[in-house]
Amino acid sequence: MSDNTYNVYKPSNGVPIKAWTKGVPVEEAAQKQLMNVAQLPFIYKWVAAMPDVHWGIGATVGSVIPTRGAIIPAAVGVDIGCGMMAVKTSLNASHLPDNLHGIRTAIEKAVPHGRTDNGGKNDRGAWANAPASTVDTWATLNDRYEEIVKKYPKLNHSQRINHLGTLGTGNHFIEVCLDEAQNVWFMLHSGSRGVGNRFGTFFIELAKEDMRKWMINLPDADLAYLPHGTEHFNDYVEAVHWAQEYALLNRRLMMANIVAAVVGCGEVPAFQAHVEAVNCHHNYVTWEHHYGENVLITRKGAVRAREGDMGIIPGSMGARSYIVRGKGNPESFNSCSHGAGRAMSRTEAKRRYTVADHIAATQGVECRKDADVIDETPMAYKSIDAVMEAQKDLVEIVHTLRQVVCVKG
Repeated sequence: MSDNTYNVYKPSNGVPIKAWTKGVPVEEAAQKQLMNVAQLPFIYKWVAAMPDVHWGIGATVGSVIPTRGAIIPAAVGVDIGCGMMAVKTSLNASHLPDNLHGIRTAIEKAVPHGRTDNGGKNDRGAWANAPASTVDTWATLNDRYEEIVKKYPKLNHSQRINHLGTLGTGNHFIEVCLDEAQNVWFMLHSGSRGVGNRFGTFFIELAKEDMRKWMINLPDADLAYLPHGTEHFNDYVEAVHWAQEYALLNRRLMMANIVAAVVGCGEVPAFQAHVEAVNCHHNYVTWEHHYGENVLITRKGAVRAREGDMGIIPGSMGARSYIVRGKGNPESFNSCSHGAGRAMSRTEAKRRYTVADHIAATQGVECRKDADVIDETPMAYKSIDAVMEAQKDLVEIVHTLRQVVCVKG
């Protein structure tokens, strides 16, 4: 059965799945995960799947899960508050130098990225000595953090301050982009770093322990949940909202450091960079009002797209990205995709593509072109054009961006 704008899957028991996947391939493993989630007794109305949907741990990436009476920590995941930030600058393409290596280097120096020393004290992805702006920002987070770790000492993370204002690894990135009018934008993708990962991992395990204790059988152990009204539910909600705030501030600090680095590198004239700033999560949980009720909405790889909400849908390295405005479609619980979505695993991408393939696919982009980034090559992702076409009733495109510089973690 299908509707004009989305496909509908109906599991034998459970709620329907509304999937904005017309013209976009969805692997069998992702469909099975959606079916597993739809069977849970506390799902509200239906599950919404975005066009970038693909297999994830526990719940599919690219899914919107409304719940009444429970929360699923693995559906939020371990990169709590992961999301995007973009700012439009007063620079134009004509202000950029022919060789963009200097700008890329300046950004790489300004923002710790990647991971070495197993994340230990010599990790290049953390500050050795956190700058004053990071220390001041941490001060706004510290009291609530102390409360959380007082109850759960295992959540304490030694790099909590040194990770604030840093990029991370994997699909996290910083880009310099040009829009359709050749205006220069800065864009970045990151989350709550090591401390958020620790919070997520801990509460996923806690939920699994509770399921075993109460002898609750689930279609997938990773769908372990915390029932509303329990102490663990309340503690997780407090911790997850703290981590989401950390992620938001992490992006803000990085963006300020990127702007300062490009201003100071001497490669471009003086400029301003605060026009049309967007800072949005795409891995998070929050209370929202839908169809007359207050429910928990978990977006795992999805962006809130209420009418007028500004959002960011990035393509892959070498593909277009989009600044969008939400249309407020109630059937998607006011949501849209968070990107192109992976078309294959990182292992498969490394098996299938060579450095030469990657160089060809990222022609014209100042970025890393080595074997360690093959798993992020554009061919590892779905077509961003197909993804955007499939969600025309969820968002409208405001700006189309193409990257000219890409810094990978």
